[in-house]
Amino acid sequence: MSKPILILNGPNLNLLGTREPHIYGATTLAEVEAMCRCRAEKRGLTIAFHQSNSEATIIDWIHGAINGADGIIINPAAFTHTSIALLDALKMIEHPIIELHISNPHKREQFRHHSYVTQAATALICGLGVNGYPLAVDAMADLLEAGKAAQNS
Repeated sequence: MSKPILILNGPNLNLLGTREPHIYGATTLAEVEAMCRCRAEKRGLTIAFHQSNSEATIIDWIHGAINGADGIIINPAAFTHTSIALLDALKMIEHPIIELHISNPHKREQFRHHSYVTQAATALICGLGVNGYPLAVDAMADLLEAGKAAQNS
């Protein structure tokens, strides 16, 4: 039986739908979770969807994924640009990691152009709004299928 895919969301994403809707849109995090669950079900995946404003909590979830998940989709939010600790935790993961951003950080302030997380990520999705989440689920399913095919050949 396959393990779940972790979908991790960093600080302030609990306010999605009301926080800076001109950047992040009007969709709530609960609606994003429902979108992900629907897509995962269609692709034969299970997900564990989490959000925290605490870096330590997110790191604990990543540690749990070492043996407890088949992959991670992570929107680290502001921790993207600041957290070497998040990078170090993600570097311990041997499964696919997809870094996800609702906005395109490269079209925003200069300090948002650098991502520590990208150094550990298998892939990066950004700038597609909340539609990036179900696309990330599809991409994760494809990566896992390709990995299984490679193991069987």
